[in-house]
Amino acid sequence: MSPEHEIQSLREQLHRHAHAYYVLDEPRIPDAEYDRLYQRLEVLEAQHPELASRDSPTMRVGGGLLAAFTQVKHSVPMLSIRTETDTESSGAKSFDARIRKELKLSESAVPIEYVAELKFDGLAMSLRYESGVLVQAATRGDGETGEDVTHNIRTIYQIPLKLPSVRSELVEVPPVVEVPPVVEVRGEVYMRRDDFEQLNERQRAKIAAGAKGEKTFVNPRNAAAGAVRQLDSSIAANRPLSFFAYSVAQGLPDGVTTHSETLAQLKRWGFPVSSDVRICKGADELVQFHADMALRRDRLPFDIDGVVYKVNSLAAQAQLGFVSREPRWAVAHKYPAQEQMTSVLAIDVQVGRTGKLTPVAKLAPVFVGGVTVTNATLHNEDEVRRKDVRVGDTVIVRRAGDVIPEIVSVVLDTAHPEPALGHEAGATLQHAQRKRGAMFTIPTHCPVCGSVAVREEGEADTRCTGGLICGAQRKQAIEHFAHKRAVYIDGLGEKLIEQMVDAGIIKSLPDLYRLGLANIVALERMAEKSAQNVLAAIEKSKQTTLPRFLFGLGIRHVGESTAKAFAKHFGSMDAIMDATDAQLQQVPDVGPVVAQSLRAFFDAPFNREVVEQLRACGVTWEEATNLGEGQPTTPQTLLGKTFVLTGTLPTLGRDEAKELIEAAGGKVSGSVSKKTDYVVAGAEAGSKLDKARELGVAVLDEDGLMHLLRN
Repeated sequence: MSPEHEIQSLREQLHRHAHAYYVLDEPRIPDAEYDRLYQRLEVLEAQHPELASRDSPTMRVGGGLLAAFTQVKHSVPMLSIRTETDTESSGAKSFDARIRKELKLSESAVPIEYVAELKFDGLAMSLRYESGVLVQAATRGDGETGEDVTHNIRTIYQIPLKLPSVRSELVEVPPVVEVPPVVEVRGEVYMRRDDFEQLNERQRAKIAAGAKGEKTFVNPRNAAAGAVRQLDSSIAANRPLSFFAYSVAQGLPDGVTTHSETLAQLKRWGFPVSSDVRICKGADELVQFHADMALRRDRLPFDIDGVVYKVNSLAAQAQLGFVSREPRWAVAHKYPAQEQMTSVLAIDVQVGRTGKLTPVAKLAPVFVGGVTVTNATLHNEDEVRRKDVRVGDTVIVRRAGDVIPEIVSVVLDTAHPEPALGHEAGATLQHAQRKRGAMFTIPTHCPVCGSVAVREEGEADTRCTGGLICGAQRKQAIEHFAHKRAVYIDGLGEKLIEQMVDAGIIKSLPDLYRLGLANIVALERMAEKSAQNVLAAIEKSKQTTLPRFLFGLGIRHVGESTAKAFAKHFGSMDAIMDATDAQLQQVPDVGPVVAQSLRAFFDAPFNREVVEQLRACGVTWEEATNLGEGQPTTPQTLLGKTFVLTGTLPTLGRDEAKELIEAAGGKVSGSVSKKTDYVVAGAEAGSKLDKARELGVAVLDEDGLMHLLRN
């Protein structure tokens, strides 16, 4: 392709994407991809000045105008800050070197003082005050002319409608004498992450209710931009917008000589100013700020895509001036892009430790968020369908910090050159996008064990019912079975279970009771004495109780209390396994969801087979069939009484004390109230003991509890 044709193609693409982003608020490519196209155009135009054109995107600061808004001529142009694309420490050092050179400073001269700030990911805004009253708010537009959005900006409570002429008693700064006749403040309208999530939750609820024309938003920046550009200010008022002020274009009072003093003046006028501002002396302190904010970036309540360095002295700023419509005295130092574009090669389904089926997109490798990403979670079937992700699609993938990569949206605009993945990967995108796959459907059977996969009513996740035989859930099933609240095998922890399963010596629960000393000793870092202890613990676990055994099977929705209720009601394992749905629901506090879950578990032949194999291995549990009607074997001395446990008891563990109370008919609660009968307090009892005394609830020690149990 000739330079002339490539330049024309790039200009058309950038115009189209800028219109989609700034005017329609429907981004079709990530910011990093737009920057790449823009930088390529800059290089070509520099190499071929004869092809320069006044309609090139490089002649604009960026943005577009909506015909429905009144156009505003900026009295002081809203220019862009130059972006330093070198995301390493050398980017800050290069900026400092340029400034020192422009100011003709020697190497021995004192370090330059800068102000380092955050680069907010929002919408630039200019606020004009006349006689201290807000009269106009305008977007950047093309830098010379913007859009009048005053009616929407007035809905942002952080933006003052009138500037104070005296110092607020709450702000420890020198008093403001008089507000200049005209003040023009520049800042950023943005949306906090938590507000953004709540907004999208409301949008999803509207969509689920059948509302027409509603959509969820891709990111906080575009949600904010869309709110600012609403013709109806009531819509903007319902969007949670925020604002940070960062400069004064007109009306700076006399005596303000630095940018840091400018920020202080903005605070005096009542504007919100970010607290993440640092005065830095020299390049090394700029580098440190960039690194510090990179570590904090994902914990901030709003999005940033870099930091900004500004020469602090206003006199030095004036001396440095501007170049190519950009100030020489400031630079935006970016971080590695958190969003990139790639293609979906396949959609696989992974089975988690709890049986959850999760669709995972297999991606053409792409470098994003500092690492090469090849997989991205799609969460569940509803999420895949909502985003309409299909094999062959070009997608925007996002990775922030240590967060699992996820697909943000599908890119349906294919008229762009190869993205920053290399020519071969880019060609794959072009080819794949023309051949979209079918709509994704979650499988009806587990891809690991073949068991039926079900999605319960009201839940988003689909789960494998294979439980005890599913290879993906094997480690979780064994770990749960051996837990101290279940069958309890002392010393059989997560790491040892993982070793045994990975070595292939345990494939199901009954295999635990078929282990020999040689099997365990052969494991890495396993001494013979330790192996003998494990075998002894396994042997001891053969004697258990019906509630513990039932809970240990890991049946969905059957927790400790429910297992105890089933054991108390039916009295035997066989009676529980053979009970009908209606019979199960006769148990107190057992509804249709729990009953159906237990019934489905024992309707699967392989689960019954596991129970029978455990019996054959010598596992036994105390049953109550001989007492008739499932009557408990322990005297119900505490029937109807509510207890709260706090502190450390001399001989009883918390779980052990709870079991004794429940076995005797009592109930253990987590908080003290007027309905509490007894608080059992041990050493270092905390606020629960104070609450008991306040309410006059009886307090027992361990001996007192044992006395109640015996009598």
